[in-house]
Amino acid sequence: MLSWRSIILTLLSLAALGRAAPATSKQTARHIHILNESGMRVEIHWIHPNTRQPTLMSSPHVLNGASFPLDSYMGHEFEVRELPNVRTGECRSEDKTCRSAFFEVSGNQDQVLTIQRNLELEFVDDQIKAEMEAGDLVKDCKENAQKRLESAMGDTQKVMAAMDDLVSCVETGVASSLSKASEEITFQAGVRKKMAEQLENVTCADTSLDTSEPKEETIWRGAADAKPRQVKIMLDRPASRIHLIKDFIDHEECQAMEAAAKPKLHRATVADGKGGSHFSEHRKAMQAGIKVPWDKETAGNPIARLSRRVYDYTNFVLGLGIEEYGQEDLMSIQYFGRGDNETIPDRYLPHCDGDCAGLPFKMGTRMATVVMYCTLPEVGGHTNFRNANVHVKPRTGDAIFFSYIDPETKLTDNKFTEHSGCPVIQGEKKIVTQWVRYGVDSENPWSSFNTLGTKKSDEGEL
Repeated sequence: MLSWRSIILTLLSLAALGRAAPATSKQTARHIHILNESGMRVEIHWIHPNTRQPTLMSSPHVLNGASFPLDSYMGHEFEVRELPNVRTGECRSEDKTCRSAFFEVSGNQDQVLTIQRNLELEFVDDQIKAEMEAGDLVKDCKENAQKRLESAMGDTQKVMAAMDDLVSCVETGVASSLSKASEEITFQAGVRKKMAEQLENVTCADTSLDTSEPKEETIWRGAADAKPRQVKIMLDRPASRIHLIKDFIDHEECQAMEAAAKPKLHRATVADGKGGSHFSEHRKAMQAGIKVPWDKETAGNPIARLSRRVYDYTNFVLGLGIEEYGQEDLMSIQYFGRGDNETIPDRYLPHCDGDCAGLPFKMGTRMATVVMYCTLPEVGGHTNFRNANVHVKPRTGDAIFFSYIDPETKLTDNKFTEHSGCPVIQGEKKIVTQWVRYGVDSENPWSSFNTLGTKKSDEGEL
């Protein structure tokens, strides 16, 4: 007699066979997301199936902590090569020679390859995930049934009831999983349909466009001041939340931030994909980081008061117990309008503040953002979340909170919190931003990580 696990895995295998595509390049194309967590730089080479000659695919290498998107085809083979430390010229194997490992592209979807320490490769795709979930499901149901059987003490009716519960447990679990998957597909399809209907709005072209309709509204009372604040929930997914909070920042707090930032303003930068940062036309603005004077919090310092409110709200939503120790400075950011004829206006093109590929969260990196609006331009300067079909035309004092982590599974958002700061056409836009991290503290502050989310002390290329 077949076990429930055998039945489930058989069905999953048949489903995979049903998805198998004919040998055409379009239908056999697959995308692989490669994560380098080996502690060293690596190269990715394609192996020719006949000559076995390697062809370098990475350009030229993948840094420790970085990711590398690879588009290939079913059955293609690749080699991962470890590169030596740039200072010592040695690798991490016992004999100091550089190692290599091979992997093959499967026929399944959602392929993720993690290069771990000792160049061990962990490969996961949708089929493997389904089998893991099926295994966990059967294990939990079996353990519950086993307890029932032990307590039955040979009672036939109780034994039969335990077996019936085992069947029901598995069936209910499978149905629940299928329901969640169906709901996710329906949600994403609906979002993309609305995006198509409002394509012009997505590009920030319509400067008169008002804020999108919220999914629901609620009231939040801060832990410190107990002041009721209206919250408009624009998106509410486990790993993707967008909230618009009214009257979050007051005039005194804005003035304090602007005064502290004035002597420190400099051109804003973006991550360069190599662990550092650089200037980019994708982001035109001036900014200044402001350290929070926590020693003056009890005396009512407006900057400390504002920062405490940020962490209070973040914990209210996510329940992760975030504290201020080791977090980034508050950031004062200013954009300036120069008229309709400006070819490269101040703005920030679509981007994610943290990882947003649906992958496991990297401890110590960003997982939520709070943007607070102090001064608004006459024309332009809206905030747009194009993949979530959320457009915000803020008012002075408003704040947008958005998180990009599922606090339970620790998986990151899958592009729904990607956002842009629309061009500022006329007037000035002055905001205060707090990027909130998870996994930092006094001994492991945000500055100990590079922009790839790797501890600077662990960078393999140093």
